[in-house]
Amino acid sequence: MSLTPTGRLFGNDLVLTRTFRAPVDDVWASVTESDRTARWYGPWKGEPGPGRTIQVQMVQEESQPWTDMTIDACEPPRRLALSAGEWRLELELTERDGRTELRFTQHLTGAEGAGVEDLGPGWEFYLDALVAAREDAPTPDFNDYYPSMKEYYEAQK
Repeated sequence: MSLTPTGRLFGNDLVLTRTFRAPVDDVWASVTESDRTARWYGPWKGEPGPGRTIQVQMVQEESQPWTDMTIDACEPPRRLALSAGEWRLELELTERDGRTELRFTQHLTGAEGAGVEDLGPGWEFYLDALVAAREDAPTPDFNDYYPSMKEYYEAQK
């Protein structure tokens, strides 16, 4: 399978987008409700809210680890910002004419574009897994994303 990468590097920000034929509230639920995040990324547990830490399980990873994530901002149904160690993630939703765009940003730390060649294919996979979950389609195969997209992301630096 040949997939076309969509992410772009803007300075230290890796940005990927996906568009859904759905209202913003429905897409928001897909990225914030544990039973729905479980379908494409993994479930989470804990007390949600800005400044609070939740535990998120990464079910697509080999050992399905749980990781702590801090909710840095939560502005339903438009913006969610999370951090885990050095990772800074932001999801912004915009609805227009019955379509909702999800703009996913990973704010990279350190040198410009550091690690983008590995992170980009991973986020392409996870966002396509979100699309598949919303469409009740099979989860994509990570091997279709990496290493085939690595060169595209290296060229973004």
